[in-house]
Amino acid sequence: MDRIRVGDITVHRIEEWAGEFSPPQFLFPDYSDEMFGHHASQIVPDHYHPASNMIVGFVQSWLLEIDGQRILVDSCSGDGKPRPGIPIFSDLRTPYLANLKRAGFSPEDIDVVICSHLHIDHVGWNTRQVDGEWIPTFTNAKYIMPGIDRSYWDPLLGYASESGKRVNQNVFEDSVQPILDMARHELVEDGYTVASGLTLVSGPGHTPGHMFLRAESAGDRAMFIGDIMHSPMQIYHPEWNSAFCEDAVAARKTRRAVLEEAAQARALVFPAHFAGRHAVRIAERSTGFSPVFDLS
Repeated sequence: MDRIRVGDITVHRIEEWAGEFSPPQFLFPDYSDEMFGHHASQIVPDHYHPASNMIVGFVQSWLLEIDGQRILVDSCSGDGKPRPGIPIFSDLRTPYLANLKRAGFSPEDIDVVICSHLHIDHVGWNTRQVDGEWIPTFTNAKYIMPGIDRSYWDPLLGYASESGKRVNQNVFEDSVQPILDMARHELVEDGYTVASGLTLVSGPGHTPGHMFLRAESAGDRAMFIGDIMHSPMQIYHPEWNSAFCEDAVAARKTRRAVLEEAAQARALVFPAHFAGRHAVRIAERSTGFSPVFDLS
């Protein structure tokens, strides 16, 4: 699924990277064989490969066309960036810009870039290197960032957890600070209106400032949720955080609230890293939640 309509909004999927990302035992600190096995067959083969025991992941942006604006949600990992904290994303050479062009856009066409949070794989294409300097990739765009995350991840302020600092090593310096230095950014809070029908909502836990985008258009609803979930397994088990969540208690609370909202509103949910059809609907059962991969 590379293009879909949400009311009057056209949503394009811009892929950067795809592959086996992590064993579930690492990705989910609360993993248990019994609980995972109960639902594993329901996410095979798109989201989990039993033979290798690996969760399948994608790194992708969502590009929204609405009222003449082009709004990019999350800018992936970027090319040629040293990432010792997650070597799989280090010094990449990807077809991201070619995929953007294939969808019909150039970097200059983007009006707004939304960073749901300031992790390694959500800010990378904010910048690219030209003559040894990191400059904005999307030269005409305003970059929207959570104000809380701007402070939390700034290495000069030092608020991030030690594990978070290791994962995000070099990220602020090459993908956030250049945008700040050029005053191309806007730091926002809960309730910020991006465009008509598009609202940023606080969803803390994965990072303190993590936000998701709520979209409403012509009677349709969607939620672009960043890293509130990495796998459909977290729909079955909302209590399961990823290994990269900074605040475990807040992350669980946010995930459950998002699932409840999505189920009740019949919203189409666009996570940052889902494989398969890349988006999902949520069904609320007497025993909890389950994913619905039929997007109709």
